[in-house]
Amino acid sequence: MAHSILTQELVQSLFEYKDGKLYWKVNKGRVKIGDKTGSLHHSGYLFIQINSKTYLAHRVIFLYHHGFLPQYIDHIDGNKSNNKIENLREATRHQNSFNTKLYKTNTSGIKGVNWSKSAKKWEVRVQINNKRKCFGIYENIELAELVAIEARNKYHGNFARHQ
Repeated sequence: MAHSILTQELVQSLFEYKDGKLYWKVNKGRVKIGDKTGSLHHSGYLFIQINSKTYLAHRVIFLYHHGFLPQYIDHIDGNKSNNKIENLREATRHQNSFNTKLYKTNTSGIKGVNWSKSAKKWEVRVQINNKRKCFGIYENIELAELVAIEARNKYHGNFARHQ
């Protein structure tokens, strides 16, 4: 079969969508009608092979439902393998980065709050327009956490993730 551009029509002709997963509607070699698609990558994303080309499953599912592919698609709950359409939304690169989980290197256990060795207090920093902005230095970690949450809510809106 010739390589073709991935379209909503093609995807809907090949797959049936059910509860965040795609199932084959056609027989293709070892693949039979009704087989679940995709293989889990070590990155946490599901991948699908279509006409000898590999695609991220969440992008195929988004196209299946919306008929277009945005540059970025955000998993609302942060789970890369939860491809239910209700969990996928169009995003900018910045919005997608706002919805990241707490980094493993974070020492406070609170997103956007770090210990300042020089001030010997908790410092709040939140990403805004590709720059980290300081929202103050606090003795009390609970107050620093509240400030971080408020800043994310204000500047990240629906894409704010607090853990």
